[in-house]
Amino acid sequence: MPNPAETSENKALVQAGFDRWRAGTGSPFELLAPDADWTIVGSSPLSKTYSREAFLREVIHPFNARMATPLVPTVRGIYGDGDMVIILFDAAATTKDGMPYHNTYTWYFRMNDGKVVSAIAFFDTREFDEFWNRVSPAP
Repeated sequence: MPNPAETSENKALVQAGFDRWRAGTGSPFELLAPDADWTIVGSSPLSKTYSREAFLREVIHPFNARMATPLVPTVRGIYGDGDMVIILFDAAATTKDGMPYHNTYTWYFRMNDGKVVSAIAFFDTREFDEFWNRVSPAP
């Protein structure tokens, strides 16, 4: 049976991470445990399970390098059940070629001792792939 205190604490940690991300002072990736894994679901060439370091190196850094403005999340809801926290959010930014990027995400975070140990991400991979292939991360 899920522990209500654990659920509340995990949701608060994730909410704080998203609040820092929205304010431009942090990111939810700060919650990743050193040995965390991140799975991108779908049919994108980037869809697979990554180690924390590989995810940051192969997805997040190149993603951010394609942006003219930081990606800003708008949380629709954060839901929790014991060690699982689910975040439904929209995110928007302007890419380096001046086009808007918008996507809707659902992330599932399995938490342990205040850290994300496993994440599963769902989003519109067609929108993502189009942006990824259109915009170069090079200066």
